[in-house]
Amino acid sequence: MRIRIVDAFTDRPFSGNPAGVLLLDAFPDDAWLRNVAKEVNHAETAFAHPLPAGGEADWALRWFTPVAEVAMCGHATLATAHVLHSTRAHEGPVRFATRSGVLIATPQPDGSLTLDFPTAPLTPVPVPDGVAEALGAEPVSAFDTGPQVGDLLLELADEKTVLGLAPDLRSLGRFSERGIIATARAEEPATGHDYVSRCFFPNIGIDEDPVTGSAHTALAPFWSQRLGSPDLTGLQASPRSGHVRTGLRGDRTLLSGRAVTVIDGELLA
Repeated sequence: MRIRIVDAFTDRPFSGNPAGVLLLDAFPDDAWLRNVAKEVNHAETAFAHPLPAGGEADWALRWFTPVAEVAMCGHATLATAHVLHSTRAHEGPVRFATRSGVLIATPQPDGSLTLDFPTAPLTPVPVPDGVAEALGAEPVSAFDTGPQVGDLLLELADEKTVLGLAPDLRSLGRFSERGIIATARAEEPATGHDYVSRCFFPNIGIDEDPVTGSAHTALAPFWSQRLGSPDLTGLQASPRSGHVRTGLRGDRTLLSGRAVTVIDGELLA
C-alpha cells in the first residue's frame, strides 16, 4: 500500500511537522496500526479509510504516535487532507469521523487548508509546584486545556524566554496528561506572527513536537482574548518551526496552513 510522509503547517520540505499518511480500505487491527506508527517514528501517523456516501462524514481517521493512539491531532489531519486533495481521492471539503467528533478540512484558493476543530476550554489553575524548575523558566500564568487536548498551558514572560527553553523532559511529564504548551506574546508582530509557542509531550513519546495543531485550539482563545482579535498567526518555534493561522469562532477554532509531500513510497509489511 502507499505510504506518504507529509510536512504540515509549512510550504517547504524539511520544516513544519512531518506525519505519515496511509489511505486504507478499512482499519486493520490496532496492533498493526501501532507497529506502523512505531516504524514511521514521527510524532503522528494518520490512518484513514472512506465511509459510505450519505453519512455525516466522508472518511474515518485515526492518529497514532510511536507509543499511543491520540484523541486529536491537527498536523496529521492537515497532512491527510493534503494527500486526499493532491491525489484527487477527494474533492472539496472533507469531513473526518474521529474520536473528537467530525472534523472538517476545507481547501482554500491560495492552496492552504483550513481545519475546523473544537475550541479547547481554558481553566485558570495555580502554577504547579516544581514546574518552573522542570521547564527552566518561571510561568506568568497556567491554564488547564481540557480533556481533548490534555496539556498544561504556561504563559511565559516573553518570546526570548520561550525560545531559550531547555526543559527537564522527564520531570515535565508529571504535570499534565499529554504535556506542556509554553507560550508568550510576539516581540515583533511585524515579523509575521502574533504569539510564539513550544510544545513538549514526553508522556506520548514526543520530546518536542515541531508544530502542534491541537495545541493551537487552546492558544487561539488564549491569545485572541489578550490581543483583541479573533484572527491571529502563531509561530511554533521548534527547530523545524512552522506557522498556524488561527481563527476563533466561539466553540470552534479554525487552523489554517499548508503542507507538502516529501516521501511517497510503498509499505510492504
